Amino acid sequence: MKRQKGKSSQELLGVRSFTRYGLKTNAGELLFFLISPTNISVLSSANIEMKIQHWQAVLSAYPELEVVCTDASECFDANKAYLKEKCTEEENPKVRSVLQQDMDMLEELQMEMASARQFLLLYRCKGLKPEKVFEDRNKVEKVLNEKGFEVKCLGKAELKRFLALYFEASLYGEAMPDVDGGQFFKEDVCSEEKN
Repeated sequence: MKRQKGKSSQELLGVRSFTRYGLKTNAGELLFFLISPTNISVLSSANIEMKIQHWQAVLSAYPELEVVCTDASECFDANKAYLKEKCTEEENPKVRSVLQQDMDMLEELQMEMASARQFLLLYRCKGLKPEKVFEDRNKVEKVLNEKGFEVKCLGKAELKRFLALYFEASLYGEAMPDVDGGQFFKEDVCSEEKN
């Protein structure tokens, strides 16, 4: 693969910016709907059948909807690997014990959150003006709600958190800058203004 110089990860992914309703990419605007899962183990077979029929109706109305299933929490594998490496290098038994306790704590946290998944529906708006995007967003949300699905269109902070988890960057994605490296640019501008 040829390495591209001078491009940010944002450019490489084709992400242009956040919009009022979603994420603007080179291929159009993306709308993300967080769907609350239903515990079908407590539903009767008739209710499950009805849910399936409602889902089929939604997909018939919007066959272009894409389903995204991701972890709803951060993965600790890199942290655990780091602690394990430090534990093997450490000579002090008390420090090794503390490192082992940290690994155990991360393992326990990961076990608790192993089933924490989030389901999103992705709707692509290609070449639409903002008014039409808003209209499409409302239509999709209305159809989903009418069919008994609890959905919420992701706002900017929620979308940033989703992207951070998806790309394994941070659990606190909403605190990340809007532009790749933007936090450094702002600091440089402030320091130049002072001089």
